[in-house]
Amino acid sequence: MTTNNASNTYLSSKVMTASSQELNLMLYDGALKFCNQAIRAIENQKTEEAHNFIIRTENIIMEFISTVDTKYDVGKNLDSMYNYIYRRLLEANFKKDKQILEEVQGYLRELRDTWKEAMEITKVKKAVNE
Repeated sequence: MTTNNASNTYLSSKVMTASSQELNLMLYDGALKFCNQAIRAIENQKTEEAHNFIIRTENIIMEFISTVDTKYDVGKNLDSMYNYIYRRLLEANFKKDKQILEEVQGYLRELRDTWKEAMEITKVKKAVNE
């Protein structure tokens, strides 16, 4: 088995056994990774590569938009944030603008860190209640 196949098998297994909370964390990590790769591609003047990485980031944001529950204020706020990030990604892709991607990266880091913290709080509360 090649290294690439082994890592794909591992990733597939990790995704298939992850909770919905862990999947969201993986999506944030993926969006950050692709955004960072897009920035590097722009720095190296590889516009097609940058385009592809931005599209991958956009796809993850669209997944968040399609699954956010807007019944509550927090969901409405997240929906607005995701839509803003998506629009900024479209603009960054059109202009191949590194600064816009760095802005998006900052928002994604904050969302990811908040999500991870919420997961940890939930885990502690669950352990206390058992």
